[in-house]
Amino acid sequence: MKPLALTMGDPNGIGPEITVKACADPTRRPPVVVIGDPEALDRACRTTDTALTVRPIDTVAEAALTPGVLDVLTVGTLPSDLAPGTVDARAGAASYRYVRRGIALALSGEVRALTTAPINKEALRLAGLPYPGHTEILADLSGTSHYAMMMANDELRVVLVTVHQSLRTALDALTTARELEIIRLTDRTLRAGGRDRPRIAVAALNPHAGENGLFGREDLDVIQPAVRAAREEGIDASGPWPADTVFMRARAGEFDVVVAQYHDQGLIPVKYLGLEHGVNITIGLPFVRTSVDHGTAFDLAGRGTADHTSLLTALHQADDLTADPEDRRGLRLHAHP
Repeated sequence: MKPLALTMGDPNGIGPEITVKACADPTRRPPVVVIGDPEALDRACRTTDTALTVRPIDTVAEAALTPGVLDVLTVGTLPSDLAPGTVDARAGAASYRYVRRGIALALSGEVRALTTAPINKEALRLAGLPYPGHTEILADLSGTSHYAMMMANDELRVVLVTVHQSLRTALDALTTARELEIIRLTDRTLRAGGRDRPRIAVAALNPHAGENGLFGREDLDVIQPAVRAAREEGIDASGPWPADTVFMRARAGEFDVVVAQYHDQGLIPVKYLGLEHGVNITIGLPFVRTSVDHGTAFDLAGRGTADHTSLLTALHQADDLTADPEDRRGLRLHAHP
């Protein structure tokens, strides 16, 4: 079986530490090849007291994929004076190189899927890279025009219509065409994950779903037509539902996924349920990509105490999504007839 590719993230963050912890975890299922810096990962092993032998390799074909060995595809060389817990353009550039290599491996079919440890947006900007985050890098370098972010844990799944932009510009970006595109992507992704007809709840933008236009007409004029069009295509979409209750309803099993209108509307409910179990899944790409749902945590970097559960869960989600259809488990939450 082909391995997963795992990028170690920003070298100055907790990425190297959670990478070695996740790879050494006895519950880890899939074979993994790490993309990053062997010295940084070897140092992370010492910091976290993780018993792994770091083994530099040049190609996936060279990977040993044996217990106790961390196969590391070396991409560039890190400066010796990088300091954990600091924002550094050189670390940002390195994290970008790791992701770029991972995308190339996924597109070529050398790996089954790509899982990513966290990168830092400010470090990317200082490095002169015009991306607000992983999602935009993945879409650009894979030539993907239609994509979205799904956040998932054991209790809730959320897909975002708009992601990394100000609330003011996010409101301007909400169109019926974009809503329908996200609903379609969501339906296609959950069907690929084993759902025959996923139940998609679309969250309203305004309080009380706009109260029939009293609190704004976006729900009537933008969101509702997209839901109606999706239903005409045979998609089980409904809404717009008031956002203050729709996530609770989904968590209780009434819906399989919620389409949220902007970043914080969707991510606050997911993250409130626990960062350690959340996974970020980019939908619409020509390959499976999963990630942690937390950042670089510079305040914890270098201490060896960072929790690797989210990264481990992301690896398992990637494994599930690329397994044989009858063996997929990752998206089977709240089973229903």
